[in-house]
Amino acid sequence: MSKQPAVLTLTDLNAAEPCCSPLAQQRIPAQTAAVLAPAFKALGDPVRLQLMSMIASAPDGEICVCDLTPAFELSGPTISHHLKTLREAGLVDADRRGTWVYYRARAGVLRQLAGLLAVAEPAAA
Repeated sequence: MSKQPAVLTLTDLNAAEPCCSPLAQQRIPAQTAAVLAPAFKALGDPVRLQLMSMIASAPDGEICVCDLTPAFELSGPTISHHLKTLREAGLVDADRRGTWVYYRARAGVLRQLAGLLAVAEPAAA
């Protein structure tokens, strides 16, 4: 029997219900932290954060890698590596169409991450 822990992944988080209470309200369980941490780690790189912004703000909801690569002074393979990291973290989905790959943000996952970071405004005196 293998002693390796089960691999945890982000489930389809397009549901309206949050995965957990915001950090400012309640401690998140270790298992939830283990599932969400790779997404935050992926966004911790400036290039990946810019890529995520370009993908999430694409007018048609998706963007071709051919439109992403020229925006950086990096090689195509380096951009591909960063996009793979975003895919593996569950932040984006990708579809190959001919020679190009189109990326779209997983809005549900982004909502979950944003909800986790939500901070309530203090009550007015």
